Amino acid sequence: MRLKNLNPYLTFNGQCKAAFKFYEKVLGGKIDAMLPHEGTPAAEHVPPDWRKKIMHAHLTVGDVVLMGSDAPPAFYEPMKGFSVTLGIADPAEAERVFHALAKKGTVRMPIQQTFWAARFGMLVDQFGTPWMINCEQPAQAAQGKRPKASSRGAKAKAA
Repeated sequence: MRLKNLNPYLTFNGQCKAAFKFYEKVLGGKIDAMLPHEGTPAAEHVPPDWRKKIMHAHLTVGDVVLMGSDAPPAFYEPMKGFSVTLGIADPAEAERVFHALAKKGTVRMPIQQTFWAARFGMLVDQFGTPWMINCEQPAQAAQGKRPKASSRGAKAKAA
């Protein structure tokens, strides 16, 4: 299989437009599409008060894409079981993005240094999107290396 791309597609309960405008500002991206149900064949398949809600949104940040839509009320399910992970090279930028996304949201793990990252943190933003912010250690990022297993793990493999 030749995979062309793999992109997250988020669903919202009527807040897609606000969420994508927020992500555009925080991540420094560009909204390429923000299509409401209204004016499309899909308009007849949603309640009248839902027609101005977003059928498809497309945000480009550098070479990556984030997509989403407003799920009609009967089909909406809160986001769970995944996180949108951002790999950010600069620790100060990782801190900025983390705190901006966390505003009015819930911090699951404060951004901090870990054994694998110069900065790592987890949060759910005000729109219900779960995020992980990861800024690898400079030596690992430059050399493409991962931390070594503990000595116990190494002994178990040798045995």
